[in-house]
Parts: sequence; C-alpha cells; structure tokens
Amino acid sequence: MIWTIAPEPFDSPIAAGLWRAYYTEVSDRWYLLHEGRRTDPDELEREIAARTGADLAPPGGLLLVARYGGEPAGSAGVRLLDATTAELTRVFLYEGMRGRGGAAPLVAAAEDAARGLGATRVVLDTRDDLVEARALYARLGYTETGPHNDDPYAEHWFRKELKEHKKHEEHEEHEEHEEHEEHEEHEELNKL
Repeated sequence: MIWTIAPEPFDSPIAAGLWRAYYTEVSDRWYLLHEGRRTDPDELEREIAARTGADLAPPGGLLLVARYGGEPAGSAGVRLLDATTAELTRVFLYEGMRGRGGAAPLVAAAEDAARGLGATRVVLDTRDDLVEARALYARLGYTETGPHNDDPYAEHWFRKELKEHKKHEEHEEHEEHEEHEEHEEHEELNKL
C-alpha cells in the first residue's frame, strides 16, 4: 500500500469526516484528562459546526488529505497568518492508519503547500497531553518557541523555518508529483 496526499475542498464529505474524527479525538482526550468524561455531544456538534475550515481554502490556505491504498486516512491544513508565516493545523491520521509512515510525508506536503502560499516559516500549537504530536514535530525539525497566539487550549508552540527547494530537478520532480496528484484527485472526483 502507498500513501498519496492531495488537496481537498474543506467542505467535502471526506474533509468533514476527517474533521469530525480529529475534533472528537482531541476533545475527548482533553475532557477525559481534565474532567473524567467525554465531550458533551451537543458541545461537540456546536464546535464542529463552528469551525468550518473555510480558512483552509485558497488563496490563503489549503487542506490536504492523505490516502492509504486510495482510502482517506488523514489530513493536514495550512493557513497564512501573514505574508511569510503559515500555521499548520488539523494534522491527523485515523487511529488505524498510525504507525504506517504517513505522518511525516503528510507534514512535508503541508510544508510544501505553505511554501506555495509564500510562507518562509510554519508555526503551530498543540497541547501538553498530545505527546505523540509533540514528538512528531520535534523529529521533523520543529523547535519549541514562545506563544504566537492566545488559544486557551494551546500549551506548546512550535516553529520551523522552511528551506527553499535548491535544485531545479527537485522542482521538476515536485511538479510531476503534483500533476500525478491532480490526476488522482480528478479521478476521485469522477467517482463521486
């Protein structure tokens, strides 16, 4: 099985399913840790509906969906905070897809998307209890910094300076990869 990563409309059924799974998991983890219960279903529905992901659409953002063997497996989004800074958000793999090597290429694709939006750095925030996420970001070259936002749930902030692709050949390979992904995305849309 192989991983493929391609842009996805933030309001597609696939994106909505991934957002619901992501938000349910991180919300339940927080409530179980702090209050010994899962998220109240009404609160869960309100929060999922309130955070549509519209900021993850061009021209200022992009949502990516990772597929494993052609099936949706995870997502990552980037959105510009200013002309040179993108925020990485909604990095998620379904539980059954973890440990199969998809997280690093998903984050790398998000970094490429950020470069495509003009960013020279990526920032993100996460929580203390999301130890897997913090370990992933550290492994991928992110360094912990001071706060860049006032999110009440954020406890750790990270930053990574993006390096430019130096070789012309790498750029050509990236374009070929994008063309292949666009072809796959077109095929997926035709199946709907």
